[in-house]
Amino acid sequence: MKTETTITGLRSALRAARKAGKSIAFVPTMGNLHDGHITLVKAAKRRADIVVASIFVNPTQFGANEDFDTYPRTLAADSAMLADADCDVLFAPDAHEMYPDGRTQLTTVCVSGITDILCGASRPGHFTGVATVVSKLFNIVQPDMALFGEKDYQQLAVIRCLASELCFPVEVIGVPTVRAEDGLALSSRNGFLTATERQQAPMLYQTLSSLHHAIESGQRDYAMLTKAALGHLSKSGFSPGYLDIRRQDLAAAGPDDKALVILVAAKLGSTRLIDNLAFELA
Repeated sequence: MKTETTITGLRSALRAARKAGKSIAFVPTMGNLHDGHITLVKAAKRRADIVVASIFVNPTQFGANEDFDTYPRTLAADSAMLADADCDVLFAPDAHEMYPDGRTQLTTVCVSGITDILCGASRPGHFTGVATVVSKLFNIVQPDMALFGEKDYQQLAVIRCLASELCFPVEVIGVPTVRAEDGLALSSRNGFLTATERQQAPMLYQTLSSLHHAIESGQRDYAMLTKAALGHLSKSGFSPGYLDIRRQDLAAAGPDDKALVILVAAKLGSTRLIDNLAFELA
């Protein structure tokens, strides 16, 4: 596996493959890799000739009181995992390479509407940071396809929107959430959980599953269902940020909608966890 830390170096490394007509798949990450990330790399390997993964902890998507400074940086271990997964190229730039002018960069990418709800409501500017860095990475790597985990459901919706509306020639592929045996969605932030919190954490997905069952059994009072679920999470030691039942396009769900997704964000101790469960009603 080649490792490149500069934009010119990465483009040079991909030039021969692109000239030979080989397909390129891209897996962007912020590092501190786990089996969920490796699932993305392996899925990319099945779809393309060349797989590029990036590791970049993007400062512009962290708010003032969020965990940018303490976010785990584990480049050596991550590099070994990617090599074992048969990744072809690792792009690991520093902040200056991606933002030569620092946070004074004048150009940003803002996807309106779907970024103002759910995670976006409590994290102003977060999705602008995501959309901007993904746009930059798409331009740098110029992949044929890019793979993202469905755990970050709203983020995936934002990226699909920007790729479509800004005419990026990139197929955006969502890959199902990878879960631990007890149902907890794999996340780099799970490492912040204490042993006790880790035992409590699966309750988040259990709550989504219970809601799913209630809706499939015919219950349609979504306000009542979400209120009860939020109360259950609070009693179970979580500090919920939101729990919502929406259409899969993230519009408000009505009783006649069939393609639904339940989304949740909650803190357990100091760790913010997110999850979702998408399904189709008969």
